[in-house]
Amino acid sequence: MNAPGAGVELSDRQRLAWLQLLRSENVGPATFRHLVNHYGSAEAALQMVPELAERGGARRRIVIASPLDAEREMETARRLGARFVAVGEPDYPPLMRRMDQPPPLLAMKGDLSVARKPTIALVGARNASLTGMKMGRQLAAALGNAGFSVASGLARGIDAAAHQGSLDTGTIAALAGGLDKPYPPENIALLEQIVERGAVISEMPFGWTPRARDFPRRNRLVAGIAFGLVVVEAAKRSGSLISARLAGEMGRLVFAVPGSPYDPRAGGTNALLKDGAILVTEADDIISQIAPLLDNPLQKPESFEEPPSFSDAQPPSDSDRDRIVQALGPSPVLIDDIIRHTGLHPSQVLTVLLELDLAGRLERHSGSAVSLLPVDL
Repeated sequence: MNAPGAGVELSDRQRLAWLQLLRSENVGPATFRHLVNHYGSAEAALQMVPELAERGGARRRIVIASPLDAEREMETARRLGARFVAVGEPDYPPLMRRMDQPPPLLAMKGDLSVARKPTIALVGARNASLTGMKMGRQLAAALGNAGFSVASGLARGIDAAAHQGSLDTGTIAALAGGLDKPYPPENIALLEQIVERGAVISEMPFGWTPRARDFPRRNRLVAGIAFGLVVVEAAKRSGSLISARLAGEMGRLVFAVPGSPYDPRAGGTNALLKDGAILVTEADDIISQIAPLLDNPLQKPESFEEPPSFSDAQPPSDSDRDRIVQALGPSPVLIDDIIRHTGLHPSQVLTVLLELDLAGRLERHSGSAVSLLPVDL
């Protein structure tokens, strides 16, 4: 696709078209990528979205963000001292670009060079103990002094301690809402300090107030920006464990600080250790595992600039669409398995999945899996 290569910036016109496409209905990171791969540019893709959604069975015309909407959001970003950074541009966090479905555009504010440094994520319980808070601050400070940026999610408890401990050396806060809608309110003063000395990122639109279902997306950013993720305290049912799972799925290292079996805030971390997480009692436990990766970065998945070809096969027929829909169900299946099962060309399968996605009939899962959503009657 016409994504920028390393160090190549979008033009203002391209950036505006990217934002317009990304803010259109049913267009997430994977859909965005396939659209631009298929049609060569966001501008061309915008023209085709309604037709594709209709082919996929959309019951109404989907909403396309207007150029004026994109311009207004771009102006809001400028007014607040933020900017939209595209995947592949110099300021885009390097490891985040290696995610399965990297955000095409990140809203970023602060010292963006902090996000280009080797990063370690540090998360944990919101209702953290004093000991856990102290451990979080000490680990973050030591990691910062060793040359790492420390990423977290600006939540109460361990997240806040991680940011506080690394304020002087470089910290990154990922938000679940727009950059102008930080949460929780009691950490707004901390956020202002982070903007002065670190970086704040979000993939959500400006003006977006975070909902409960937005926090796993925030956790994905925290996991994706880092070489490894450290959990200091976490109950057995905790958002920090979602972050740890996401980190593991991305091939990141997962670390955990052990805790008392009598403290429910250690139930999740102790469970992580039983499942193979790396035990942490001091920062050197983390640094010794991360250091070898710095010269030999995490394996690179298919990059944003190396898309599957959509040009070397016939467009899918109606019977091809039927075969693909019949192969789908409510349980996630790998796209490669759909290709093998149907015997169709990969570009034909990807095109039909794109149509279903834009019609709101497809759900995408980690690991290149998809499932069919029920049709509203």
